[in-house]
Amino acid sequence: MSSMQPIQQKASLTEQVSTMIRAAIVAGEMAPGEHYSAIGISEKLGVSRTPVREALQLLEKEGIVTVAKNRGVRVNQISLDEIVEVFQLRLAIEPAAASRGVRNATEDDIKQLKSLHQRMLEIGETGDGRATLEADKEFHLYLLGLAGNAKLDNVVGELRNLVLTHGQTTVPFARSSQDLAGDREEIMAAILAKDPDAAATAVRDHVMRTAQMLIKSVCSRTEGLDAQPFLERLDALIS
Repeated sequence: MSSMQPIQQKASLTEQVSTMIRAAIVAGEMAPGEHYSAIGISEKLGVSRTPVREALQLLEKEGIVTVAKNRGVRVNQISLDEIVEVFQLRLAIEPAAASRGVRNATEDDIKQLKSLHQRMLEIGETGDGRATLEADKEFHLYLLGLAGNAKLDNVVGELRNLVLTHGQTTVPFARSSQDLAGDREEIMAAILAKDPDAAATAVRDHVMRTAQMLIKSVCSRTEGLDAQPFLERLDALIS
């Protein structure tokens, strides 16, 4: 099923359009370096050009696309240097946030995390990579949100989006949606044990594995690109 589906008229068309465009990029339906017509996007989504133009302006501010007069919109490439920097920041802040989140978690929070984890496993079994990535994001943002720092929530969300919405994912190039969904067992065990230190270690290991797989995957698909120098830089901010 295409990510570019007609939109139901709701509160914010601009927000819905930007979400649909992000999903199309993550799904590989809009590839980096290619040009796309704003008119074509509006026709696929069944909306006027105005919300499409506004959504593209928002995405351009985030560095995800470039809007060129008379040439449509281009999905920007993200460099391996930028990917490394994103994961350096994630490694620096997510383990500590996960530790605080587990420390703050109520029984209801733990129940919700169990539900989100189970939902992610079920979606992973369907083989739907994009839906699994969304479920993965929901699980992690809920856990990190328990740290009680709204600014951190925004930063983590932006960091995850910065890589995903440039079409750079480990699924399906480095692992399946089932593998992605299953790579949370240690995190979930730490949550259930109410062990903040174990949660920090599990989240750090998970983020590091994801970064390593992504870098190796990108390099394997790019002739002459050596992954090792990029891998060695991953923990530069915390070592």
